[in-house]
Amino acid sequence: MDRQEFCNAMKSKTYIVAGSQAHMHMHEMSQRALRYTALINGSYHTPDELRRIFFELIDSEYDDTFGLFPPFSTDYGLNISIGKRVFINSGCCFQDQGGIEIGDDVLIGQQVVIATLNHDPDPLKRGNMSPATVRIGNKVWIGAHVTILPGVTIGDGAIIGAGAVVTKDIPAYAVAAGVPAKVLKHINA
Repeated sequence: MDRQEFCNAMKSKTYIVAGSQAHMHMHEMSQRALRYTALINGSYHTPDELRRIFFELIDSEYDDTFGLFPPFSTDYGLNISIGKRVFINSGCCFQDQGGIEIGDDVLIGQQVVIATLNHDPDPLKRGNMSPATVRIGNKVWIGAHVTILPGVTIGDGAIIGAGAVVTKDIPAYAVAAGVPAKVLKHINA
């Protein structure tokens, strides 16, 4: 299985059976991601050097408007898309096998976790997984220590309060917080 086949399977929410070709591909590619994240996190790099390493990790065209404060962790790297003027603060952990799509002008706070895989609830099938893409719209601000669960879409201009656990979609221009995150109010756009 190659990257394109895998990403297409993830986009179509193909169930991943433990030990399958897709599962083995995930393990192989995690080693690539570990090499890049060790490079990002292992010593000081200028902002330009960090951008170059990050865009190699996600195999995307270099963008000088991107910002990253390490450490940063991901376990695939090749299913992340990033818009313009995105900033990812320190300690973030992206599980991107299922896909992470980040729009323009997004601010991601410290130690944010974005998950895109759920394990099967049946204990006899627990190693199997279901992927679901996380989509973050334009001009979104995600506070520190937020966890975003698989399949969530966060609409344009939304704010996610620090410490929230986002279990369902958040509409555009909403402020959401809590565990689980609930919409508290709307922003006049």
